Amino acid sequence: MGNSYAGQLKTTRFEEVLHNSIEASLRSSSLVPRPVFSQLYLEAEQQLSALEGGSQVDNEDEEEEGEGGLEPTCPPNPYQMHPPPEGCCTMDGFCQAGKDLRLVSLSSEPIDVPAGFLLVGAKSPSLPDHLLVCAVDKRFLPDDNGHNALLEFRSRQTSANTCSSSLFLPAESSGPLAAFSSEPVPGATPSVPMGAQQAGPASEHPSLAAAVGPAVLNGKDSPKHQQPVKNDLSAMPRPSALGILSNSGPPKKRHKGWSPESPSAADAGYSQGGGNRAKYESAGMSCVPQVGLVGPASVTFPAVASGEPVSVPDNLLQICKAKPVIFKGHGNFPYLCGNLNDVVVSPLLYTCYQNSQSVSRAYEQCGASAVQPISEEMQLLLTVYYLVQLAADQVPLMEDLEQIFLRSWRESHLTEIRQYQQAPPQQPCPPTPSTVAPVTSAQLPWLAGLAASSCNDSVHVIECTYSLAEGLSEMFRLLIEGKLAKTNYVVIVRACRSPAIDSCVAVTGKYQARILSESLLTPAEYQKEVSYELVTGKVDSLGAFFSTLCPEGDIDSLLDKFHQENQGHIPSSLTASSVPKSASLDVGGAPACTSYNLEPHHIRPFQLAVAQKLLSHVCSIADSSTQNLDLGSFEKVDFLICIPPSEVTYQQTLFHVWHSGVLLELGLEKEHMTKQRVEQYVLKLDAEAQTKFKSFLQNSFQNPHTLFVLIHDHAHWDLVSSTVHNLYAQSDPAVGLVDRLLNCREVKEAPNIVTLHVTSFPYALQTQHTLISPYNEIHWPASYSNGVDLYPENKKYFGLSEFIESTLSGHSLPLLRYDSSFEAMVTALGKRFPRLHSAVIRTFVLVQHYAAAMMAVSGLSQMKDYTSVETLEITQNLINAPKQCPCGHGLMVLLRVPCLPLAAVAYERLAHVRARLALEEHFEIILGSPSSGITVGKHFVKQLKMWQKIEAAEWRPQTYLELEGLPCILIFSGTDPHGESLPRSLRYCDLRLINSSCLVRTALEQELGLAAYFVNNEVPLEKGARHEPLESDAEKLSSTDNEDEEPVTEGSTSEKRSPVKRERSRSHDSASSSLSSKASSSALCGESSAPPGAPSQGERARSPQPCGPSEEARAPGERQRPRASRGPPSVISRHSPGLASQPDPGPRAGQKSVQVSVTPLSSQLPSSGSSPSSVAPAAGTLLPQASQCSMTKACRQPPVVFLPKLVYDMVTATDSSGLPKAASLLPSHSVMWASSFRPLLSKTMTSTEQSLYYRQWTVPRPSHMDYGNRAEGHVDGFHPRRLLLSGPPQIGKTGAYLQFLSILSRMLIRLTEVDVYDEEEINIHLREESDWHYLQLSDPWPDLELFKKLPFDYIIHDPKYEDASLICSHLRSTKSEDGGVSRKPEELHARRQTARMRLSKYAAYNTYHHCEQCHQYLGFHPRCQLYESTLHAFAFSYSALGAEVRLHFIIPKSKEHHFVFSQPGGQLESMRLPLVTDKSHEYIKSPTFTPTTGRHEHGLFNLFHAMDGASHLHVLVVKEYEMAIYKKYWPNHIMLVLPSIFNSAGVGAAHFLIKELSYHNLELERNRQEELGIKPQDIWPFIVISDDSCVMWNVVDVDCGGERSREFSWSERNVSLKHVMQHIEASPNITHYALIGLRKWSSKTGSGEVREPFSRCHVHDFIVLNVDLTQNVQYNQNRFMCDDVDFNLRVHSAGLLLCRFNRFSVMKKQIAVGGHRSFHITSKVSDNPVAIVPAQYICAPDSKHTFLAAPAQLLLEKFLQHHSHRFFPLSLKNHSHPVLSVDCYLNLGSQISVCYVSSRPHSRNISCSDFAFSGLLLYLCDSFVGASFLKKFHFLKGATLCVICQDRNSLRQTVVRLELEDEWQFRLRDEFQTANAKEDRPLFFLTGRHI
Repeated sequence: MGNSYAGQLKTTRFEEVLHNSIEASLRSSSLVPRPVFSQLYLEAEQQLSALEGGSQVDNEDEEEEGEGGLEPTCPPNPYQMHPPPEGCCTMDGFCQAGKDLRLVSLSSEPIDVPAGFLLVGAKSPSLPDHLLVCAVDKRFLPDDNGHNALLEFRSRQTSANTCSSSLFLPAESSGPLAAFSSEPVPGATPSVPMGAQQAGPASEHPSLAAAVGPAVLNGKDSPKHQQPVKNDLSAMPRPSALGILSNSGPPKKRHKGWSPESPSAADAGYSQGGGNRAKYESAGMSCVPQVGLVGPASVTFPAVASGEPVSVPDNLLQICKAKPVIFKGHGNFPYLCGNLNDVVVSPLLYTCYQNSQSVSRAYEQCGASAVQPISEEMQLLLTVYYLVQLAADQVPLMEDLEQIFLRSWRESHLTEIRQYQQAPPQQPCPPTPSTVAPVTSAQLPWLAGLAASSCNDSVHVIECTYSLAEGLSEMFRLLIEGKLAKTNYVVIVRACRSPAIDSCVAVTGKYQARILSESLLTPAEYQKEVSYELVTGKVDSLGAFFSTLCPEGDIDSLLDKFHQENQGHIPSSLTASSVPKSASLDVGGAPACTSYNLEPHHIRPFQLAVAQKLLSHVCSIADSSTQNLDLGSFEKVDFLICIPPSEVTYQQTLFHVWHSGVLLELGLEKEHMTKQRVEQYVLKLDAEAQTKFKSFLQNSFQNPHTLFVLIHDHAHWDLVSSTVHNLYAQSDPAVGLVDRLLNCREVKEAPNIVTLHVTSFPYALQTQHTLISPYNEIHWPASYSNGVDLYPENKKYFGLSEFIESTLSGHSLPLLRYDSSFEAMVTALGKRFPRLHSAVIRTFVLVQHYAAAMMAVSGLSQMKDYTSVETLEITQNLINAPKQCPCGHGLMVLLRVPCLPLAAVAYERLAHVRARLALEEHFEIILGSPSSGITVGKHFVKQLKMWQKIEAAEWRPQTYLELEGLPCILIFSGTDPHGESLPRSLRYCDLRLINSSCLVRTALEQELGLAAYFVNNEVPLEKGARHEPLESDAEKLSSTDNEDEEPVTEGSTSEKRSPVKRERSRSHDSASSSLSSKASSSALCGESSAPPGAPSQGERARSPQPCGPSEEARAPGERQRPRASRGPPSVISRHSPGLASQPDPGPRAGQKSVQVSVTPLSSQLPSSGSSPSSVAPAAGTLLPQASQCSMTKACRQPPVVFLPKLVYDMVTATDSSGLPKAASLLPSHSVMWASSFRPLLSKTMTSTEQSLYYRQWTVPRPSHMDYGNRAEGHVDGFHPRRLLLSGPPQIGKTGAYLQFLSILSRMLIRLTEVDVYDEEEINIHLREESDWHYLQLSDPWPDLELFKKLPFDYIIHDPKYEDASLICSHLRSTKSEDGGVSRKPEELHARRQTARMRLSKYAAYNTYHHCEQCHQYLGFHPRCQLYESTLHAFAFSYSALGAEVRLHFIIPKSKEHHFVFSQPGGQLESMRLPLVTDKSHEYIKSPTFTPTTGRHEHGLFNLFHAMDGASHLHVLVVKEYEMAIYKKYWPNHIMLVLPSIFNSAGVGAAHFLIKELSYHNLELERNRQEELGIKPQDIWPFIVISDDSCVMWNVVDVDCGGERSREFSWSERNVSLKHVMQHIEASPNITHYALIGLRKWSSKTGSGEVREPFSRCHVHDFIVLNVDLTQNVQYNQNRFMCDDVDFNLRVHSAGLLLCRFNRFSVMKKQIAVGGHRSFHITSKVSDNPVAIVPAQYICAPDSKHTFLAAPAQLLLEKFLQHHSHRFFPLSLKNHSHPVLSVDCYLNLGSQISVCYVSSRPHSRNISCSDFAFSGLLLYLCDSFVGASFLKKFHFLKGATLCVICQDRNSLRQTVVRLELEDEWQFRLRDEFQTANAKEDRPLFFLTGRHI
């Protein structure tokens, strides 16, 4: 077997690995060399590769192993791997060479056993018929006393009497029992190089191999840092499996049975405590047990056996010092009777076994025969192995056991699973017979005993014959007799008689039993137990014990004595602090502290980003097709913030709302609001909450147009179902309140309430039954993405991950620590007082420590021995910090005491000690409980008011944030923190009393969240080095009185902190390190991965600090070097990467500064190990400097956090992916795991992936409010208007959601607002000064006779034609030359002026508006997706177009009543028209036509509200290629589709066809209705042609003010289009008007414009057109621009009336897309979009000019607009001599005026006799233009002519026909054409000069 299967064990069956373990067990009694499950199933967190003593003897093997370890495919069973070579013997009992190996033969033959070897036999359950025999070196076998005989082993072991905590390493052995080779192995152990790098490809099974960190295969990477290991054997941790051996020479072959391992070099330098910690961590085990994995509803207890009950001995607790915890396992559990108070029975293990029995759903399809669940025997055996490897300070965790079972099951079914995964579909996977027999129940006790035999009785196995009762009785007997003193776990198994087994596990270790039994209490039971102990006086014994410790007797008597001695004066050590106090109170010129500044409230980039994410989620709900939120229907935003019942959180939230200005921004409050008004918006979820909430609901019901945002802050609190409340209503009215209020039917159904849950711990809201869609979750964004800082901020958030980061070495002292001397005392007292709850003991011990520390600092130095270094450091800094600040600013110490009664005890005791020590004015003690506010003494309130410049006499601090700078101990009580924020002066977060026994992820992160903090991110490097030379708070430790006497901290030196590898620095346990706490608060927070000199380092680098005259700065290692000479003390620099690379250039002039030269250390101090805060003597000396305020430090450094050891280990342990162990705990008390067959969380998971993980793998307990929501992740189970915002604690979520409310409100207002053009009318000063106006100012309609007498105003006043040519009339001839004021050319394209207007209820809307009233109008019917519509062709002939015009109508079914169809065939015949005589107010008579292009989304076609619900006929006129998209967006609108020849035409073509179609339809209707007896002239002849951007209509109300017509006032208001149209349609004699229009709205409109009610002038944008009167006047279908001006002029010249109603105005919305913008002029040849200037739009005929892809007419119009001066040079700015334009108006640019004349007979033209024209423009002139007509006009000499025709031929014919050559001179080069290809039919020009 030898080396043939190297590296492949990672996928072998469990039973084979078991053999290896048995074999290793044979060799060692005191160690478990290779616990089975650690080879296979547990994560290898801190793996060691098999290092081969530096020389690779076995290279082939090595590579094979490396590849095999990472091979993703599963090799087959090693037993079947290689077929035997050809011709080999294959008979049972014979080896391949044919030698007889049977016992019968062997016993009769003499066997040559080498000296020093013994024959050993081994049986295996998987080979029941075989016995293996081999020769084994005696040194490897245990001696008779069970001790290992190898001396090297002994020399390296710490305590062989405690259970080993083997590192969970991958199996390196690869064949079963491979090590039983008969060749002797010299040395037997490969030597391992010191400081070997730990790592490894070793993953338990290939699927996990990829997740393991950077692999160092078999030690091929040389260690990066060699670290000298001290020869202090007492400090060695117990090695796992083998010690570090120093024998020389590698073995010839690797032993396959067990893997040579060594703990990492870092492990080699720790004392015992650290060693356990290392093993525990590397094991990745959590020491916290799982609390109640299954809720009451889902637990089914195993049947209890009938039979004799087991009696629990009476004095059990007295003798054992702890209540044993008995976990029911398999089978029947007996009755217990007798002293039941002294034992705890739990079903947790039973549940764990049951969960693991249920085969995962994922593999159920394999078929039950193929995939069997893990057997009960195997479960129990794995449980034993798990317990065996637990360290003495570890506690079993059910979740770890579940993971072991999962891996075991996966491992044993890998082949089947793989076959199943690879099997082709339709073929059931064949069951694979298992090649190795499973463990049988008969073998179980023997194997379990064997497994437990090597752990030195830490696990004791009791085998029963009949029932568990005998085993339990035996256990109780042994406990009473004291024989289980060293035993932590007793496993009782009955496995003989029947196939089923009975088992249970009892935890008897004092430490483990206490923690487990306390963890099984619910929070309520825990509070009850503690209160009971306090009330009944059980704790008095504890007090009595403490008083015996003090040297002078009772502490209180010592305090009284001190008090009497010092009554007259303050102790000398504290006098310093009184000086700054008085100085700070003196206003006149006293030194002021610059560090104290309360930051103004401003929104940070992160908060803005989150607010915008929230807004986009709300918009996406509104945009979805589900119609769950109609944002368009809301006019304003209102909100209610629900918070837990904490007075401080309540005040804090009020403060945030008040200062954010959100109430003013939302328009909810006026400028001067009161606090009472703000309180309306914050709801404390207490007994009074219901009434306030009801009024909120009522408010939301009464205001359907207000969007209410219900914000549930701290949403993980109180998730209890209201059904639970119904059961226990009388107990606590607040139970289930959140569910009753926020999940009530009214909230769920209200269409105007959006619920936003906000929490730092969203896990309990992310279950299989959650109401929140995963798409509605918003997670706080990461600050870095691919190394890029996404939202640069001047502050860096310091949260849990950064605190954990600080515990990695390479940092200076960690910010997370535990206090081992405190823990040791608690453990000792726990054994002494077994009946007291550990929370009581911990609280009393800690309070005692604080009391002793206060006394020590006050001068009773003997008390130092009775406190811990940590507590002394905290107290020292608390009392001394105010002395360093001129204003007396100090630091806050947070003391977390979750249990209210214990918090009260702590408060009273500390206040008493403070009073006796006369420290009342030095620091405050505040008891903070959720139910009450903050009470602060008058003296301190006075100080706070002075610091914060508060004048109000009544002011009291109401939030912890207002305690900024106050030296105080805040005793923070309450089961959970409720989101209270803490000030920046928080320096220490003392969490040593948190309930560590029953932690879940939420509870743990919530406690640690108290310390979350923002540190300044902007301190430049030099500044950090120069200006912050304050010593670490702790360096002054005990320096006030007795510098030389340090009883607590002297002693073992600190060999703990090695920055060498990024592995945990164990300096966190300060009692065993010499001066570790001296520099404890100088935590460098920079990551060691940052490059040297990177800003992140310097910003956070802690620099040396100045020492007061009586103190000297010290750091670890200082005692080992000569003291600096007295005189100015030397400055000590903390050496940190980043400072070393940038030495300080020296002090700048004029600044107080300390010059520090930072010298990198060339070698580490040998005596102190290597400390990150190693010391370099400073080159410079101190310049005198004022001492510095502790607030300065506060901005740059987060608080230091002290944790219980259990929690510390939990938080700092990580799994293979680097995820903290705590993160894989059960996420919350109110949920449970859906299955034990779940994957592990991974560090690489984003928040979204974590959410999906919890949504898949957790279910709510029956008491959870989501329990009844059974939709299990289906879309219909999610509430559509519910969002979840999650982000780390204290990061600014409140600011983010308040900002969200602001921008949501702004968006809603923006949705109800519109940008409309707001421009003054142009050319007002050029208005015709007629002799008389329309003077009947109060006329509602024009008087026809009066109106006919009005002259026509030729001048264009519409501002959109500001750059168009002025039209001259006869009255203009004498005006000034430059009358037409034109804009500068660069202004022509300046943005047009707009105004933002609130949409009225009569506005026209685009496709984004969909209110309930519009649904039917828009055609979105609930039952059918879109209304059906039909396509109808409609043809009419028109001679001008030369052929029949064929149009198409798309008519929705709902609009067919507007049309007439032929009866048999259903052919479209006509569009129904009403009668002139109809007077109904129910409908609008005129059909409305809206030509549109490119605006299917943005065009304002929804006229439902504009028409005020009145019936009307609205037709969209679209181009053929846009038909489909318009139909999609407007399914219920009638479409008129233009013929395809008009696809590239302009608006003129649409107008032309609308008018011609309408006239044709009028004729058809006249014929149709004539048959019904109706006169032709009675058919309504008007149509409306409206732009697609007309948004609102207004009316001017005029008060003419009596007789004097000059005095009148007017006001403008919004009206419906229905009102406007019905008013116009009701005009008397309306059929006599050809065109009616409205004024264009402008905010600058003066009384002059509205004074006269009617004008005879141009009309634009919204016209009412009489198609009957204008029958012979056509729109020019070729035109793109100014076609309305052209048409107006022609209508007027035809003698028809144009009337503008000046009292009506239309508002036009600015729409940035579509319309005339959709025409782009590009080159026809090249693809690259080169900008083509208008000068290139024409060219000489037959030239090689680039042709353009644009209609010829568009090129002509654009060219004339910009370059007409080339054709008409004399006309430029010559307004007295305009260009004569015959029969058309073309825009020649604003600097050229034109005079329009019509050639038609009887047309109305201006008198041109006075004019001398500077040019003549003949555009496509028809036969009405003759030579005689032109001879009427006079031209200037040199005037120019431009003739434009369709082709060159007609150009020549026109010149001849009009006899132009008589008066005009032409040259060949004066011929041009538009730059079109021939097939695009260019237009041709001919220019000439007047002779």
